[in-house]
Amino acid sequence: MSFNTANAELFYIYDSHCPWSYAATTLVEKVLTAFPSITFRGMHLAYYDGDNNVSPTTITAVKELSQVPFGANYMATLNENKDSTLVANLMSWVQNKSAKSSLSLLQKLQHAHFVSGNPLTSKEDIDNIINELKLSPPAKCLRAEKLTKDAEFAIHDTYALQELIGTQAIPALLLAYNDNLVLLNHNLYISNPNAIVDAVKLELEKLSATS
Repeated sequence: MSFNTANAELFYIYDSHCPWSYAATTLVEKVLTAFPSITFRGMHLAYYDGDNNVSPTTITAVKELSQVPFGANYMATLNENKDSTLVANLMSWVQNKSAKSSLSLLQKLQHAHFVSGNPLTSKEDIDNIINELKLSPPAKCLRAEKLTKDAEFAIHDTYALQELIGTQAIPALLLAYNDNLVLLNHNLYISNPNAIVDAVKLELEKLSATS
């Protein structure tokens, strides 16, 4: 390798309740497993605010292109509005306080939501998960009524990054190396997650060459 992955960062703009983000999290796992010294920057956008639901057409498209499972309990709630406020609060806290736990937490939350049909909108909904990971978030992070200040700041930073890359689409994966940044086209790898590893290696070689 001609690059040092300790100089690299993987930015992931997502929403925990977004089916496409659910599929793209698999790509994040593949990259961080292959390059464990890459710094992970998860950025929860809180797109689902209790006033919107998920279209069955979206689920059909995700199923056709990815291997992520959707449980019957989740499918039965498609007509219900989704609210990711609590998870946005929680993920903002864990990213700041225990970043190494953030991906594991996100994966467990997404499995609970998309497979078990857990709405993830109350402390009781996530107690088992945070206990399993031995996390101790403050009470303000376990509420769905409003975003915490930390979550609001994180979302503001996400908007700034979206403006920089010229897209508001979620999910979005960005690879940074020193001062260089590239947007990874996650759509190319949703159906074959292992392929993103070689793509990231190639991009790191390019980015390091221009650093």
